[in-house]
Amino acid sequence: MNNLNYFTKIILTLPLLSSLLLGGCVSRPDINLIPVNVNSIERAKAWEMQGKLAIKTAEDKYSTNLYWLHTEYSNELRLTTMLGTTVMSLTSDTNGAKLELDGKTYRDDEPEQLLKRLTGWSIPIDTLPRWITGQISATDQVISRDEQHRPLTVQSHLGTTPWQVTFKSWQTQSGAPLPKLLELTREDIRLKIQINQWQALAESVAISPETPEKPNEQ
Repeated sequence: MNNLNYFTKIILTLPLLSSLLLGGCVSRPDINLIPVNVNSIERAKAWEMQGKLAIKTAEDKYSTNLYWLHTEYSNELRLTTMLGTTVMSLTSDTNGAKLELDGKTYRDDEPEQLLKRLTGWSIPIDTLPRWITGQISATDQVISRDEQHRPLTVQSHLGTTPWQVTFKSWQTQSGAPLPKLLELTREDIRLKIQINQWQALAESVAISPETPEKPNEQ
């Protein structure tokens, strides 16, 4: 089953291809995380981002707004229109993956397999959080670096067909440098991810009021 044609139709009914600016309409789920600043990107164990995703395949090309909430054990991706309407939601944790599309819910053990089965997209969901934050994985080979010695072109050896990742530009958000625009290419697909807002998150610590001392008994 492939819902790609239906999904593309929804996306293209609004003027998303010409101008996609994210507003503050996407809200984070009610979880125990608070915004923080970090000295280096590696210290951000959780984060959320809003930006733009453009996908080009041999059959089609389209763009949409992207929201991503990443923690050590879970991911939530939402593709939305510029009005904030969720078109597709993909969540994953240690229990598996769930994709909501066209009012229906689909499940699989692996988020990448689930996304490919329903949309035709082969996207490296597990590795993307590293690339979004400008980090490389153990399977990556750095082909070139920029003047600041940051990775410029990286080739990943995931699966049978390697990905090439190009970090087009950089920015500083939440106190740490990270990419602003990156491009992923392989023989059957090209992805462009623009990061407009990125926020490091940390678990909030509830501070209980001190228990008053009991008066000394006489």
